[in-house]
This record gives sequence, structure tokens and C-alpha cells, in this order.
Amino acid sequence: MARFDLHRRRFVRMAYRFMIASTFVMLMSYPVLASDDLPKESVLPLSLAGKATQASLDACNKDGYRVSVSIVDRAGVLRAMVRADGAGSHTVDSSRKKAYTAASLRRTTTELAELINKMPTLQALRDMNDQILMLGGGLPIEIGGEIVGGIGVSGAPGTHLDDACAQAGLAAIGAAPKVPATK
Repeated sequence: MARFDLHRRRFVRMAYRFMIASTFVMLMSYPVLASDDLPKESVLPLSLAGKATQASLDACNKDGYRVSVSIVDRAGVLRAMVRADGAGSHTVDSSRKKAYTAASLRRTTTELAELINKMPTLQALRDMNDQILMLGGGLPIEIGGEIVGGIGVSGAPGTHLDDACAQAGLAAIGAAPKVPATK
């Protein structure tokens, strides 16, 4: 009888070990399958964000404009920001909000502001959240057909000039142009 119990205990232990091993084997393939379902998206590297920021700042400085330049990623999170000597303190926040608006709505802020003026029923776009700013100077950053972020410039004496400085930043990193070339 003792011998039967010994065999029975060994069998039960082996059965438990087999069940545990089988469970691990089944679970090992799950993460591989799940990772195949995860979306793949491009990320704006910090090096490109810094290069675009500097190019925009340089373009505005060349024309004597003291501005702030902000770059956000596709989710609207700040990646790079610079404020020129003498730029107004308000330009820091407005450049970030312009970049956020362009990235999240995937359009230039000049285009959005004009759209709201033409179609008053779209006025509610201004109130989507407190980070939205419908004022020219924000451009989406599109590389390889994908929006990877936004750039915002604030402080030049006119939003068309903010747009031009932001476009210089896009050109410096090979992003798709968003503002027509000036003549």
C-alpha cells in the first residue's frame, strides 16, 4: 500500500509539473501575437526637433524678429522649445499652443483660423481644450507621409511671418512644406 501511495504521489507531482510547463509554453506565444497587433508609428527624434527649432529661430532672427519656437510630438507633448533674447514672455505659451493645435488637428493654424472665420458654426473648435490656439504660426510636421508632431512660432509682427519662420524649421529637417513659398 505504501508503494502504491509513493507511485501515486510521484504521478501527481509529474502531472502538476506538466500542467505548469504546458501553461508557460502556451503563454510564451501570446506576447509575440499581441506585439503583432500593436500599432507602429514614427517618432520625431529630439535631434530633428532641435534642428527645426534652431532653423526657425535663425530665420526669424535674420529678419529681426524675437520669437519663441516650440516643437511637440504627435501627442502634443513638448519635445523642444527656445525663446530668443528679448522675446515676449507670452510667446513661450503661445508657440507651444500653436504647435499643439497643428499636431492634434493635423492642419496649419492659419488654415484653421481662416476656416473658423468662414464657418461660424466651427467656433467651438476654439474651446476643445485649453491648449488649442487658433492663430497662425503653427504647422504640422509631416515626414514620410506621417504627421509626427507640430511646430509653433510666436512673436513675429504678423502670423504670416510666424508661418514663414516655422516653415524654415520644416525645411531644415526635410519635412513636407505646409506654407506656400513666398515670391
